[in-house]
Amino acid sequence: MIHTSQEVALYAEFTALPEATEEVRALIGALRDQVETEPGNLQFAVYQLVEDPRRFFVFERYRDRAAFDEHLAADYGTRFNAALTALIVEDGSQLTFLEAP
Repeated sequence: MIHTSQEVALYAEFTALPEATEEVRALIGALRDQVETEPGNLQFAVYQLVEDPRRFFVFERYRDRAAFDEHLAADYGTRFNAALTALIVEDGSQLTFLEAP
């Protein structure tokens, strides 16, 4: 459960279709540029698996639940997810929420 005043951390993972790796890389790069301007965003880091560059991992941190909710409400995120769905193997990003012990 995410508490309202607690930092929100998560990672998203997805696999690009074989012919779409470069397009996914460009798409996530453009999203990163936008997310990093959000006042409540603390980190938005994109990684690719060394053994399989089609596998993307995005580590995200937000100041609190309100900042994360603002992120979710951004129209560019909705556009990103709609475009991403056609370019990846999964039905969408697989999200894993994290919390500090």
